[in-house]
Amino acid sequence: MDLLRKRFSGELKKEALDFSSSLKFDKKLYKYDIEGSIAHAKMLGKTKIITKKDALRIVAGLQAIKKALEKGSISLDGKGEDVHMAIESILTKKIGDAGKKLHTARSRNDQVSVDMRLFMRAESLEVIKLIKNMQESIISLAQKNLDAVMPGYTHMQHAQPILFSHYIMSYFYMLERDKERIKDSLKRINVLTLGAGPIAGTTFPIDRKFTAKILGFEHVSENSIDSVSDRDFAIETVSVLTLIMIHLSRFAEDLIIWNSQEFKFIEIDDSFCTGSSIMPQKKNPDILELVRGKSGRVFGNLSALMMIMKGLPLSYNRDMQEDKEQVFGAIETTKECLNMCALLLKKTKIKKDSMFAAADDGFSVATDLAEYLVKKQVPFRKAYGCVSGLVSYAIKKNKNLKELTLNELKLFSEKFSQDVFKLLKTSNSVDFKKSSGSTSHKEVVLQIKNAKMLLK
Repeated sequence: MDLLRKRFSGELKKEALDFSSSLKFDKKLYKYDIEGSIAHAKMLGKTKIITKKDALRIVAGLQAIKKALEKGSISLDGKGEDVHMAIESILTKKIGDAGKKLHTARSRNDQVSVDMRLFMRAESLEVIKLIKNMQESIISLAQKNLDAVMPGYTHMQHAQPILFSHYIMSYFYMLERDKERIKDSLKRINVLTLGAGPIAGTTFPIDRKFTAKILGFEHVSENSIDSVSDRDFAIETVSVLTLIMIHLSRFAEDLIIWNSQEFKFIEIDDSFCTGSSIMPQKKNPDILELVRGKSGRVFGNLSALMMIMKGLPLSYNRDMQEDKEQVFGAIETTKECLNMCALLLKKTKIKKDSMFAAADDGFSVATDLAEYLVKKQVPFRKAYGCVSGLVSYAIKKNKNLKELTLNELKLFSEKFSQDVFKLLKTSNSVDFKKSSGSTSHKEVVLQIKNAKMLLK
């Protein structure tokens, strides 16, 4: 009979075991479980709760198990209820009774918490690396296309001319905030909860600070009840991942639209597109569509995590086992999407002529005209009205603003003079911007310079 079934009159029904077992997904934590167990064993030996000889045997046994699992010479499949019991079972078979001493002064409740924190700390650092990779791709694309002018959009309508480099750098700064949020969430992840026991701590004289030092945790948790019942760190991290995916989804949407025949602003490389099963001419931006679609999975992971935790009484409940698949899924999906977007950007072609033609067609310099009049002492609202009427007049005459004569401009304000035609050139519009953070070449070059500093 299983050691944990001594209190019961028989074995757990197979169907119940299969239903409750988490091994099929939490085996992903094996190296973190071993890492935490090695630190725990060293602490038990240091405090003389177990003999140093037994502690050394446990450590050596766990190290051997880790190597065997990495090589694939042993497997965790079908070994038990969860990854923790599976590894302990293998250890006990390997080194005998010394292995049965490993679980002294800990519970699976604090054990799983520390495993998840070790895992999430490592994965958060990987996410940060992938964000940096994408940011580097953005900077490279911005630098290569500093002279590309395109229409900026609000409400999906032409707003004002902007530099493409200014547009793409906006995603750099979105991702920079994401990166800072991940770094900040690491403060809450990097807390040792091992030593909280099942709920109330332990009667053994453990040294939690020693364990924290071995595992690289900056802090030791303050309250044993909170330690085993807390999943805030998981929810917080996945919420940051949802923001990353929102940004990637918006990015994907823009590129999908701009890659279309109607826009022709960019060309996505063939290596990131697929064809149709029936239409030979099709070149579909499937990778970006999948990024856009996969964002919903991460949003669902966050919702599921919150639903799992929202009504649980303190402290640990088995419901919390369900957190792992949500965390694993959110992290894996976000990492894949960050990697794909960075790779895709490196091979994306910018069609400058198409971008400029779109920016040059219409009335996107209208705001510049209003500001021109303001600089000639016309109150802004009056200037706005003048230019609004001017646009209406141009539409009726089927003309672009730059095609209007000075006499036509003067029909709406005597303040217009010959110098206005320099303003009406779309290519000049971006560099007339004076405010910091604007779309002028000077400001975009500064943005790129500052962005490079952030990546050092």
